Amino acid sequence: MKPVAREELLDFQTYSEGREKSRPLVMAEKERRRVHLGHYLTFLFENHQTIRYQIQEMMLAERMVKEADIRHEVETYNEVLGGPGELGATLLVEIESPAERQVKLREWLEMPGKLYLKLKDGTKAYARYDARQVDDRLSSVHYLKFDVKGQPPVAVGCDFAPLKGEQALTPAQREALAADLA
Repeated sequence: MKPVAREELLDFQTYSEGREKSRPLVMAEKERRRVHLGHYLTFLFENHQTIRYQIQEMMLAERMVKEADIRHEVETYNEVLGGPGELGATLLVEIESPAERQVKLREWLEMPGKLYLKLKDGTKAYARYDARQVDDRLSSVHYLKFDVKGQPPVAVGCDFAPLKGEQALTPAQREALAADLA
């Protein structure tokens, strides 16, 4: 997938002036790429457009003007995108109760390595994740990569016993991910 180039980004002031017009388009793109698995896990499959949006939003929120800071954001967010034949996703572990969240994020340390995308032939492509996001507890946000060898997935799943399950992708979701791999 094509990474976001620094030259594509607007300064935060110019971006903020056109934000209300472009935001609904990006939100619609994100919705086609959002997959809920069970009660706690939400996957957002990222592409060039969603990552560019995230960078622009960070530049706006932090009023970034220093070139080094902007380039750092570009490098950081581009890491989320998958390489050739891969899909990149942001995983949100959504637990409303702070007390429950603290307990479960400590109990679920094995979960990231048990996440997968299921391919049409039944093969499971397991997630690669940044081990820095797992210490004595999980982060509630994870950046995942799935090497699907260029094949669009048909489902997302988890083999970790407390969260075990699988969710078939909708036709719109499969179409969006197939376009990313093309």
